[in-house]
Amino acid sequence: MNATARRCNGCTACCDGWVRILVQGFEARPGQPCPHSTGSGCDDYANRPADPCVNFNCGWVVPQSPLPDWMKPDKAKVLVLFNKTNWQGVPVDLALPVGRRIPGRCLDWLKAFAQRQRRLLLYAEQVKEQGRFSGEQLIYAFGPPAFRAAIAEQQQRGAALW
Repeated sequence: MNATARRCNGCTACCDGWVRILVQGFEARPGQPCPHSTGSGCDDYANRPADPCVNFNCGWVVPQSPLPDWMKPDKAKVLVLFNKTNWQGVPVDLALPVGRRIPGRCLDWLKAFAQRQRRLLLYAEQVKEQGRFSGEQLIYAFGPPAFRAAIAEQQQRGAALW
């Protein structure tokens, strides 16, 4: 566990659209970063809104994060959101790629962590169409068969997963 506070320090994965956010009426999504993102920070940091900017903390910077140092989103190419939802009282974490797919090393670590901690995991792959990110995602579930079936059923109904 990380005992010291981590800082973004140049990581802009959340601002660059890998997490869908609405900032002052502008939707940031894969292929469409927040207009204030410089790729290394925010050009209007002092005036950023509380929601989503100030209040957002990815799983790498939350206090006592279990994520290893090497899983900083801009380096590991994965952004983790802990406790994004729950299923039958069990926490469900969400892993989003910083790019098209979550690298295998990271996904393996997240799956092993979920098993050890008795957590569930949803993870995404970005959809590309004609070489560009479409803004759509394929969502996969990791956990027991009943959880995977419940997620598949929600997807078939078009229900929000989180």
